[in-house]
Amino acid sequence: MGTFFEALSDKEKIARLRLIRTENVGPVTFRQLISRYQSAERAIERLPELARRGGRKKPFVACPMDKIKREIDILDQAGGNLVVLGDALYPKALAATEDAPPVMMALGHTHLLEKDCFAIVGARNASAVGIKIATSFANKLGDQGYVISSGMARGIDAAAHKGALGTGTVAVLAGGVDVIYPRENADIYHSIKDTGLILSEMPFGTQPQARHFPRRNRVISGLALGVLVVEATQRSGTLITARLASEQGREVFAIPGSPLDPRAKGPNSLIRNGAQLTESVDDITDVLALMSGREISEPQYDLFYSPPIEDNASGQLDKNLETARQKIKEKLSHTAIAIDDLIRLTELDSSHVQTVLLELELAGEITRHAGNRVSFC
Repeated sequence: MGTFFEALSDKEKIARLRLIRTENVGPVTFRQLISRYQSAERAIERLPELARRGGRKKPFVACPMDKIKREIDILDQAGGNLVVLGDALYPKALAATEDAPPVMMALGHTHLLEKDCFAIVGARNASAVGIKIATSFANKLGDQGYVISSGMARGIDAAAHKGALGTGTVAVLAGGVDVIYPRENADIYHSIKDTGLILSEMPFGTQPQARHFPRRNRVISGLALGVLVVEATQRSGTLITARLASEQGREVFAIPGSPLDPRAKGPNSLIRNGAQLTESVDDITDVLALMSGREISEPQYDLFYSPPIEDNASGQLDKNLETARQKIKEKLSHTAIAIDDLIRLTELDSSHVQTVLLELELAGEITRHAGNRVSFC
């Protein structure tokens, strides 16, 4: 389908925003639709028919254009930018992940997305030593040319951002880019907006909720070549970021700590399970130097590409798809199954399976899960 990174027209960017804001269209479905139809406008035209084939009874309506125009107007007034999957501005490391955000709102200096990034995360209830370490590591890695990504939470995240203000830092938010959370980080927020970059895939004005934070975490790690965990309890959201980083093919680093400190249990556990024991910035840069010039992971943009068979469908192809729908529904349950396993169990062509799953998702019948898995809703 040609080069992945190209300069998209404003019209196509707006159409891609409309597509991802449409009901039942998630990041993976977005990729599949763009791969099949080459543009968001053509994909949007196909949505009602695809949803009908998936069993949807009520009419399928794409996100209204007036709602999208309001969102664009607010972004323009704030001096922000759309960062759209498929556009030259989109960070290549993040684009290589399977569920990269199709559209992000950005406030600040988007040129930072062109540089190598490294993530530093950790406990909100951080120790003084942990804060000192995070600040120092961020500062030294920044001096070596790395942009520091984190989540602007209190504690370790805030310390990492502060340490990298002079060299470049990206704050990924769980709410809208205009929503400062926590409020105590208002000064940090404004400093990052002035000298760094604030990113979010959520619409303006969105208040962060618990379910938003894992989504934010996959962006923090997805932007980066590696992730450093400074402090984290065993049940910390920080460990979710570390797990996502590992699944994305990123290197995970961890600062060891005293077994008497609950905040050291997370990093110590990561080290036992293969994370890089980290005592100095050199421990990180030595590993990153070995990774230089190597693809972090295989690009995922065309991962779900298959010919748009429904567009050329003869009566025989329609019959084949109907047979495929029945077989796939028989094998699906409320427990997630890998799509590769579904293809193997049904003995169907992958293009038929992907087409049927696309229809079922748009109809609201199935849910996609991490690891290329699906289940009934």
